[in-house]
Amino acid sequence: MTTELDILIVGGGPIGLACGIEAQKAGLRYVIIEKGCLVNSLFNYPLNMTFFSTADRLEIGGHPFPSIHAKPNRSEALEYYRRVADARELHIRLFEEVTAISGKGEEVYTIRTSKAEYRARHLVIATGFYDLPNLLNIKGEELPKVKHYYFDPHFYYKQKVVVIGANNSSADVALETWRKGAEVTMVIREAELGRIKYWTKPDLENRIAEGSIKAYFHSNLTEIREQEVDIQTPEGIITIANDYVMAMTGYKPDFSLLKQAGVTLSDDQKLYPTYNPDTMETNLPRVYLAGVVCGGMDTHVWFIENSREHAVKIMQHITAVAQ
Repeated sequence: MTTELDILIVGGGPIGLACGIEAQKAGLRYVIIEKGCLVNSLFNYPLNMTFFSTADRLEIGGHPFPSIHAKPNRSEALEYYRRVADARELHIRLFEEVTAISGKGEEVYTIRTSKAEYRARHLVIATGFYDLPNLLNIKGEELPKVKHYYFDPHFYYKQKVVVIGANNSSADVALETWRKGAEVTMVIREAELGRIKYWTKPDLENRIAEGSIKAYFHSNLTEIREQEVDIQTPEGIITIANDYVMAMTGYKPDFSLLKQAGVTLSDDQKLYPTYNPDTMETNLPRVYLAGVVCGGMDTHVWFIENSREHAVKIMQHITAVAQ
């Protein structure tokens, strides 16, 4: 059976939900398709993760976000977005993956998923970027001991852990696992620590200074083996014993849906998608982008707090054209 819609929204994260709310307000027939659970990316954040943003900057649809902390944590965010979805009775299909998009040049797009087929005049792609890690591309990266996602520090008690990276995720992993009894070594490509929450950075700097956490700057991991790793340092290659490698090297959007639909990407390494910033419409008529996917490989440009407005822009354009 094929479902006829005004709008199909790909991605059930906060921005996808915001798009659903605006479509609902406009009286449009819509469905949100999410290949995982509700706000799947947030669910996969570390257990103890705290947001940079204050709660009011994470709100969507005018629903207040109550938090007992100055900055909400992962658990509070999951609760908030569940409550918003319930309060709005949003039309969401979870654990349903988009497998094909066709209809370029036609009046209606056909979207096939793992469970159904949809036809929609408008398509909104709000897929985020947390699904594909940036790989190290070194020997041994395929070993089970190499992790690109991190959840609970308890798992690493009494383990020798190498943390790769210099930013927020790396800092959190290093500090949390060390506090739960891990022996932590950081491998940092740059000369200094990078973008780290202001309340975390001094803590990490002090742990490095006192030697509790070992840090190699201007360094790279060159090979991973079952019980040890090689690190290229300014003084040469060193080998250390190792149980786990936490590769906190960031993530990138899945551009396959954009390419399949026919959205033009820049031909440089940034892979910026083409869209009108005033309407969020791409080079394809009635195909829109929302959220972090707008930044291509620059995944630190768009966040929940500064891309919530994409939903409003999209629905304003759709309804204005329809009038």
